[in-house]
Amino acid sequence: MNKRIQILSLLFLGISSVAFSQIREEKLILNKKREPEVKKIEKKKTSVETIKNYPPEEKSQNPVQYTITDVPAVSDFKTSTIQGQDVTPKFQGSAQNNYVQFGMGNYGKILGDANISKTLQNKLEVGLDAHFLSTQGLKKEYPWDSKQSSTTLGAFLNSYGDKGKFNLNAEYGLNSYNYYGIYALQPGDVDLDQRVNQFKVNGYYDFYSNDILNDVRVKSSFLKDHFDAQENQVSVLANLSKYAIEVGKSGINLNADLGVGLEAVKSDFAIVDKNSSNFVHTSLSPKLTFRKDDSYLMLGSSFSFLNAKNSNLLMAEQMKGNKTYWFPQAEFQVAAADEFKFYGGVDGGLKLNTYADLLQQNPFLLSDQYLRPTETRYHFYVGLKGDVDEMFKYDVSAGYGKMRDIMFFKANSLFDSNFTLNRSAYDYANTFSAVYDDGNVSDIKGSLQYFPLANLTVDGEVKFTKFDLKNYENIYNVPLLTAAIGAKYTMLDQKLLLGFKGIFASDRTTNSFVLEGVGSPMMYQSTEDTNDKVGGYADINLSAEYKVHKNFSIFAIGNNLLSTKYQTYKGYKVLGAQVLGGVKITF
Repeated sequence: MNKRIQILSLLFLGISSVAFSQIREEKLILNKKREPEVKKIEKKKTSVETIKNYPPEEKSQNPVQYTITDVPAVSDFKTSTIQGQDVTPKFQGSAQNNYVQFGMGNYGKILGDANISKTLQNKLEVGLDAHFLSTQGLKKEYPWDSKQSSTTLGAFLNSYGDKGKFNLNAEYGLNSYNYYGIYALQPGDVDLDQRVNQFKVNGYYDFYSNDILNDVRVKSSFLKDHFDAQENQVSVLANLSKYAIEVGKSGINLNADLGVGLEAVKSDFAIVDKNSSNFVHTSLSPKLTFRKDDSYLMLGSSFSFLNAKNSNLLMAEQMKGNKTYWFPQAEFQVAAADEFKFYGGVDGGLKLNTYADLLQQNPFLLSDQYLRPTETRYHFYVGLKGDVDEMFKYDVSAGYGKMRDIMFFKANSLFDSNFTLNRSAYDYANTFSAVYDDGNVSDIKGSLQYFPLANLTVDGEVKFTKFDLKNYENIYNVPLLTAAIGAKYTMLDQKLLLGFKGIFASDRTTNSFVLEGVGSPMMYQSTEDTNDKVGGYADINLSAEYKVHKNFSIFAIGNNLLSTKYQTYKGYKVLGAQVLGGVKITF
């Protein structure tokens, strides 16, 4: 079976010529956010670089237009990792908000997906959005339950006025899964349940012009999990701007921007150390941009003001503090030609690490986290990018930065040393906690897009990231090298769409534990390995969708077709080769 799958993937690679993915302008669909997006309407001339459309009209019967882009709220056809991404390409110019789709596959995988909207008078659009994806997990790998499911229900409202656009959406999400990554003990059938409930309300207003008030964004989130962890978060961001100010008769335009932000997060945990944190973060980001044609110079700064409170059972009293930060912001670009644009700059900033954000990276966290923000004091970078005859686009850059409180995940040992297997779901050395360290980071990254044919798009990206930490010898659970390649190919008068996506990561260092019973009465003794390895992986995915009718199509998705049961984190094996098929109805 594995050989057939490998032959199939090699055959597809031959058809698609090169294994890459969607063009950069379509990344919003691949990396789809759960919040339904409003249509993107091109603003008046600003300092933002305009990227040329591809393919040119003379090379395509259906030229791509980016002035107005429909971005439907689609379900994530997840890869074999728990927190997967949508790896399926979409038909060009065929986005329809009203659709229902259903699919089934091996490992008990079930997909349900629907998005329904209605445009009322005065350009007011209302809609509903629903997604469901579940799997029975690895029944043959573990004697305990590893099933999981995710559900999202949302409603949205879009309004398009004469001066701007408005979006309001509310969403409820339930992620249900198990802490199944047990490697140091051999328990029987145990309850490893974890459930995370999250409710979001977001609002966004964007003026079409860049005159004074540019846009305003409001986001809020309310989270609660199975172990009574609670987190409330709200943020407000306003962008003020004045663009296209002529500087004499030099041909140089001046653009002025001012970003004003406020973010508040309160997190409370009810188990183990019962950590609690409260952050209020305000920011001010002024900048000036001098632009002439495609060359520009941006000079600015970022000021952050942080009020922080932390407490837990181990602290004698609550820790409080106020701190002010300054970060440099500058960037330049020298455009010798469309083919060669040299750029560089420096940036920095403060990022609040919330429980909700951490769960997106690692769902197997202990429901008790000590949270602190990560500070990028500065990050210098230089790069070269270009567009060669609208057929080949590339972007290569390198950077170096200094950071404080770099966040990464460390494996936990047992919390109860008693010699028993009757313990809580998170107490089998199967959870992780956020840890922090200061250090330097070096990165090299590159991306390219290639359009050999009007019906074939290919691209790829690779990133090398090296951390030099102050206290830890290695950064845990972060690969040194990551890469992604893919392709999209349409056939049969654009009725058949084929897709390929390959996701790769190098070996990762982690810590792990060996447990043994000692003493009388018997207790568990834990021995930590601080230089364990979790192997790298190659996750190969293929997809196909055929339009039987303009309102009806059938699709098939193949994930992890090399059937490598790699681990996302120590003990957490992923699903093997998966095949899912289904139907989609649009109206």
